[in-house]
Amino acid sequence: GIFWIQERFYESGNRANIWLVRGSQRDVVIDAGLGLRSLPDYLRAAGLLAPAEGAGPRPLLAVATHVHFDHSGGLQHFEEVAVHSAEAAALLRGDNYEAVTWLSDREVARPPRPGWRARQFRVPPVRPTRLLQEGDVISLGDRQLTVMHMPGHSRGSICLHDKDRKILFSGDVVYDGSMIDWLPYSRISDYVASCQRLMELVDRGLVEKVLPGHFNIFGAERLYCLASNYISQAGVCHKVSTCAMRSIASIALRITNPRVAS
Repeated sequence: GIFWIQERFYESGNRANIWLVRGSQRDVVIDAGLGLRSLPDYLRAAGLLAPAEGAGPRPLLAVATHVHFDHSGGLQHFEEVAVHSAEAAALLRGDNYEAVTWLSDREVARPPRPGWRARQFRVPPVRPTRLLQEGDVISLGDRQLTVMHMPGHSRGSICLHDKDRKILFSGDVVYDGSMIDWLPYSRISDYVASCQRLMELVDRGLVEKVLPGHFNIFGAERLYCLASNYISQAGVCHKVSTCAMRSIASIALRITNPRVAS
C-alpha cells in the first residue's frame, strides 16, 4: 500500500521523494515535489488512486513534512493539505524565503511549458486545511500515521510514524546523506534533540524501515548511526561554521526571494 514516486524531468540532488500511502478509507501523499506538473492528475492516470466501494476515489490528503520548495511546490494541486502549525503561515503567504526556493534551468530537463524559466518558479500561497501538532494521528482507516514534530532542519519539520508496521516517513529530518542545519530556520539544538528522539525509537524497537525525503530507503541500524553521528559532530566548531553558512544562505535567499509582509 505504499508507492515511491519521483518527479520526472527534475534532475537534481534536491529532488524529493514522494510517498503515496493507500488506506481503506483515505489516501495520503507525503510531500508533493516542485509541482511543475499536477501530481493528482498523474496518480489518477496511473491508476494509483483506488476507488472507494461503490463511489468515486477515496479522500486524498497531501501532507508536507516541511515547506521547503522541493517538498511543498506541488501542494497547490491538492484540495486537502496538512502542514505543521509552525510553518502554516509561511505556506499561506507564499513565503519563498522560508520555503528556501532556489531552482536553476539546468535542473529541469523538460520545462512544463514553452518559454518557462526556473527564475519564474515560486511556491504559490496555499491555505492548509489541517494544521498538525506533535502526537496528532492521521487515520487512513486500516493504517494510522502519528505526527512527530522534529525541528532542526526547519522549524516545522515532521516525521510520520506508522507504529504498527514500524515504518518512519522521515522527510528531511534524516536521510542517508549529510543533514542540512544551516538554512534560515534551522537550529542545531533542536536538531540534536530530534536526533535523540530518533535514537530512542530505535532503542525501543519502534522503527525497522525509514522512508526518507531524499535518496534511498534504509533500516534501523543506519538510522541510529546517522542520528548519533550528527549529535557527536554538533560541537563548537560545527556551530561556528554553520553560523557562517547560514548568514551566506540568508543573504542569497533574501536577494532572490524578497520577504512577503505578514
